[in-house]
Amino acid sequence: MNNNRKNNGFTHNVLFYAVIFLCIMGIVYFFFGGNNNGGQSKNVSQTQFVTALRKNQVKSFQVQPNGGVYKVTGTYRKPQKMSSDNQAGFSLMNQRSSTTTNFQSSVLQSDVTVNQLQKYADKNNVKITTHPEESNSIWVNLLVTALPIVIMILFFYMMMGQAGQGGGRGVMNFGKTKAKPSNSKDNKVRFSDVAGEEEEKQELVEVVEFLKDPKKFMKLGAKIPSGVLLEGPPGTGKTLLAKAVAGEAGVPFYSISGSDFVEMFVGVGASRVRDLFDQAKKNAPSIIFIDEIDAVGRRRGNGMGGGHDEREQTLNQLLVEMDGFQGDEGVIVMAATNRSDVLDPALLRPGRFDRKILVGRPDVKGREAILRVHAKNKPLAPDVDLKEIAKQTPGFVGADLANLLNEAALLAARRNKTEIDASDVDEAEDRVIAGPAKRDRVVSPQERKTVAYHEAGHTIVGLVLNDARVVHKVTIVPRGRAGGYAIMLPKEDQMLMSKKNAEEQIAGLMGGRAAEELIFNSQSSGASNDFEQATQIARSMVTQYGMSDKIGPVELQSSGQVFTGQGYDQSPYSEKTAALVDEEVRRILTEGHQRALHIIETHRDQHKLIAEALLKYETLDEKQILSLYKDGKMPEKDVEAAEDEQRAATFEESKRELERRENAKSDQENADELPDSSDATVTPKSSDDNSSTNGEDNTTDHHSTDDD
Repeated sequence: MNNNRKNNGFTHNVLFYAVIFLCIMGIVYFFFGGNNNGGQSKNVSQTQFVTALRKNQVKSFQVQPNGGVYKVTGTYRKPQKMSSDNQAGFSLMNQRSSTTTNFQSSVLQSDVTVNQLQKYADKNNVKITTHPEESNSIWVNLLVTALPIVIMILFFYMMMGQAGQGGGRGVMNFGKTKAKPSNSKDNKVRFSDVAGEEEEKQELVEVVEFLKDPKKFMKLGAKIPSGVLLEGPPGTGKTLLAKAVAGEAGVPFYSISGSDFVEMFVGVGASRVRDLFDQAKKNAPSIIFIDEIDAVGRRRGNGMGGGHDEREQTLNQLLVEMDGFQGDEGVIVMAATNRSDVLDPALLRPGRFDRKILVGRPDVKGREAILRVHAKNKPLAPDVDLKEIAKQTPGFVGADLANLLNEAALLAARRNKTEIDASDVDEAEDRVIAGPAKRDRVVSPQERKTVAYHEAGHTIVGLVLNDARVVHKVTIVPRGRAGGYAIMLPKEDQMLMSKKNAEEQIAGLMGGRAAEELIFNSQSSGASNDFEQATQIARSMVTQYGMSDKIGPVELQSSGQVFTGQGYDQSPYSEKTAALVDEEVRRILTEGHQRALHIIETHRDQHKLIAEALLKYETLDEKQILSLYKDGKMPEKDVEAAEDEQRAATFEESKRELERRENAKSDQENADELPDSSDATVTPKSSDDNSSTNGEDNTTDHHSTDDD
């Protein structure tokens, strides 16, 4: 397959350069083809040629009959000045040359004979050469005339062929669909490869059974849904489910993206829809899968500045094919999107996409099943507990979990291990949430102390208000743009958020700023991301959840994304209500801040103990944090392990520092060997402090250092 593509590309390249070469040769022939003597030639009339021959100005010339005309080319005895007409074709190529000794002319056979020219030549001792008339001159003229036309035809043919390769092999194939059918032999994905989506698979099993045995349903008068819409957040496995349906059913499976229907030519999208359904009907029963259908199925007539006619024509044709006059017997259409709120209502009505399957984020049981699927081909050490990992990754979708295990495998390979152990998975989890660790970042002692007490503030508030969330880990190791972070995990997966839970989350987010104010009597930019998350929760409480006594149980803001054209510039409530919303949001945040201040003030000793442990060990896990909070000390085994890890980190840092000093010494020695220069300047190397606030998962509180 790849070799054929390479050969086709090579062939097209050769043809392209061949056409370019022919064009260049045609241009050269056009300018220089009539000049047989080399150099520039002066075009003279018949009278001028005869006069110059009589005056003995011609050194030699050649005569060749050519259809009733003598074609004359020759050489002057002295250089002659060229006229502007002769220089027009060469002004860009040779502006300095204004004289020439070559000339060319045409003499009518009826006016002057060869004998007369011979007589004039003998009189002045001029060399004359006579050539017979060329028998193939007609063919040469025809070739010269037709060559530019042939070149243009070939050029346009190649251009149209290249433009039509997307939907076919030429310009007439623009309307052909790009989808190619695949069968169960090509598709190896089965329902057993899809984990964590048992209810979704059960809904699709009916589709598979209908494709295998339609009589079972027809006997009962049942009609299988003609359209199945898979909707849900990105990475939840919608496309994988569609592949599993095709693999289980063993029928032709046509897969295409929504953006493949729309081209720059009007009518191409609708034509491709017709061709796609025609092919699917010929091979019925079959499945059509349209990925990212929102690219072509958006709501009609609601775009800024009017609708997109070509996209709307494509959507109209899709609606007709799915439930038109002729119907789509034996063809099941599946589609996937993560923006079902922007789809046209006509596309979602019964008879078209009449079965909607929500493919949501998996729960802890589903995450464990997904981890087991992705861990099949990975050697895991005995200390890796997939069930525990599933508990530590709330909110992760299938793509996130696959990336987590892949990062762990990469880390294990980087460390020259033969198995993936728990430390690799733990590091991979941190990398997925916050990015790679930046242990070489230069951090001042005061800033490091600020980060430690900031994260300890989050930790203390989280330990006290632990009804819904527990502190899983806290660290001051910089990752990404964050100077440190604390991971708070829910005790169990929650579908609903209570008012108490929301208020505790806000208080926990305010713990970092409260600790800074109590310990250092100052404020830093590290709490900016905490405020961002807290403000989002507080505004949702007021405008969506009805958790404000002053506003009441009213939804003032939809949880869905704003779709252009649906009241985008129209405020859903009055200015007075908007001011009241802002006042309530500020009240909730202020109460959370005061609550965090009170908790840290009443737990000063534990707060200081955790902060000092962070300064010493940099990272604390859940067991160590609870031991410090309850017993006032770390477990002995954990202390020894932490000290070993710290010694290893110190050794690595000392090793890197020694290498830096040796490199600096080597550079200095090389500089001493160079000649002294009074213009030499030394530019100090500044540390990279471009860390600012950043977004993160709602289960993590990051502390970000200040920007320079």
